[in-house]
Amino acid sequence: MPTSEALTPRALDILETLVAFDTTSRLSNLALIEWVEAYLDRHGVAHRRVPNHDGTKSNLLATIGPNVEGGVVLSGHTDVVPVDGQAWTTDPFKLTAKDDGRIYGRGTCDMKGFLALSLAAVPGLVASDPKKPVHLAFSYDEEIGCLGAPDMIAVIGAELPRPALVVVGEPTDMVAVSGHKGISTFKVTVNGKEAHSSQTHLGVSAIMEAVKLMASLSDLAERLEREADPASPFLPKHTTLTIGVVHGGTAGNILARECAFQFDLRSAPGQAPMQILAPFVAEVEALDARLKALFPVAGAKIERRSGTPGLSPEKDGAAEAFARRLAGDNGPPRVVPYAAEAGQFQEAGFSTVICGPGSIDQAHQPDEYVERTQMERGGAFMARLIDWAAKGE
Repeated sequence: MPTSEALTPRALDILETLVAFDTTSRLSNLALIEWVEAYLDRHGVAHRRVPNHDGTKSNLLATIGPNVEGGVVLSGHTDVVPVDGQAWTTDPFKLTAKDDGRIYGRGTCDMKGFLALSLAAVPGLVASDPKKPVHLAFSYDEEIGCLGAPDMIAVIGAELPRPALVVVGEPTDMVAVSGHKGISTFKVTVNGKEAHSSQTHLGVSAIMEAVKLMASLSDLAERLEREADPASPFLPKHTTLTIGVVHGGTAGNILARECAFQFDLRSAPGQAPMQILAPFVAEVEALDARLKALFPVAGAKIERRSGTPGLSPEKDGAAEAFARRLAGDNGPPRVVPYAAEAGQFQEAGFSTVICGPGSIDQAHQPDEYVERTQMERGGAFMARLIDWAAKGE
């Protein structure tokens, strides 16, 4: 069986290659997918794409081992968040190892480190003559709403022998995490009617109207915080609502023709986002009617851009027990406030856990890094996975 000492250097070599691909979500991930396909080809591993509607991005599925039920899915996303405007002291798309034991680069912890470990395990898995399969499930557009994974999950459910469990390798410091919040993202667009700012009777400012809607969301966010369940295992305990992007206006002396803003709602598993937002949706609809009555070109609308379910802790969950055994983790149950594709796998009926190298505290940050010790722990995890697959138990 390959050792952690052998797997970790191979994983770091692969990580260097993966980081060099700029897979920011606004860009294609196909160059990285093609490299992974060539790597799998060299090891005789079959694979297939599950592309988006126009073929500009793709998920990738691969299976190492027999075509039988009871396998393990290793899932991770290939896209990363932007580096624009961040004060990096290293090249974000060049892996940089420093004497402090940290390995810097965009995606090192979120989450190309896990992808690299999974790929580093491939030669050992192939050589071990596995009795149970290991499936690689690499997705796109996780960072903008977990948009790519659902089609891939549907293929796994419909066309693969039923896997026993799924390990999603988001950064958890290589310990098992059994729950995460869900996330729903929205865009609100307000259209006004342009006029000179001294002639407010001849037009309506989209920004002035949008501000009222944003104030309502701010009030809702404060109420959700006040109503937090003291027994919630999450930190923060309450459902969070934040406005992340605002655009609008042409000049300071023109009534704005348009204002658009985006917000997200992060709720505990089992909570219904649209029920929470029902009064706000009604407010947008009322504003739309009022503005159209003033000027037919004006109005307001809300669009739900994504909706990712939370991951609920499973009683005696097979995935959590498996990850704890391979990670050497006997700590307390854990949940995280971020959202991931784990909830989507669980919603499709798979026992699912999150376990991967690195800390979420470094994700999305300038000078993002993963500690070498985390990659070594990940190497030990993969070595034990190879042993499990070979024995089929």
